[in-house]
Amino acid sequence: MEDFNSDPKPGRLVLPLVLIGMIATTYTFVRSIDEEPVVEDVVIEEEVIEEEVAVETEETTTTTTTIPREVLDYIEELLSEKNAADQLGQKVTEANERWDNKDVTYQEAQEEFKDNISDAAQFSDTIAQPGPPDSNITLVNAHDELRTIAENIFQDTEEIFEGLMASDTGERRSAAIESFNTNIELLKQKIDLIVSSISNS
Repeated sequence: MEDFNSDPKPGRLVLPLVLIGMIATTYTFVRSIDEEPVVEDVVIEEEVIEEEVAVETEETTTTTTTIPREVLDYIEELLSEKNAADQLGQKVTEANERWDNKDVTYQEAQEEFKDNISDAAQFSDTIAQPGPPDSNITLVNAHDELRTIAENIFQDTEEIFEGLMASDTGERRSAAIESFNTNIELLKQKIDLIVSSISNS
């Protein structure tokens, strides 16, 4: 006899079982997956280290020497006289060279040499006064030497003129020029020495 299924829809019972199996499988699968790790934002704080540099200052003791006003004025006077000595030396030398080179006549040379004597006399007078303060004996003595040299320079210009007038072939004038140049340099060196001694005292 032929079996007969009395249920007209036999799949009705299978479908819920399949659905239950799928749900169970899905649930199991989802539970088996590791939870996604949570990445926390890490804030890196930069630590700024301020390095304090200790500056050591050495205390230097400086000794300042106050130079009296009248001595400072004397230094300025000396430096001005040194410049005047340079100008006088150049003028006398150039006048002599013009005569040696025959760039001037004899009469013109005489006038130039006389003019040099006048300038040297004025220069000697300028050196003589006013000089250093009387209270500074060292400077007074040093200035006396300047006066002597300036007077020698004046006498040299007179001798140069006499050499121009002499009947020789120029030897007397040449010797006077050499003496003049030596005394000009000597005076300038003496001025430098005095100024240096004041500055270093």
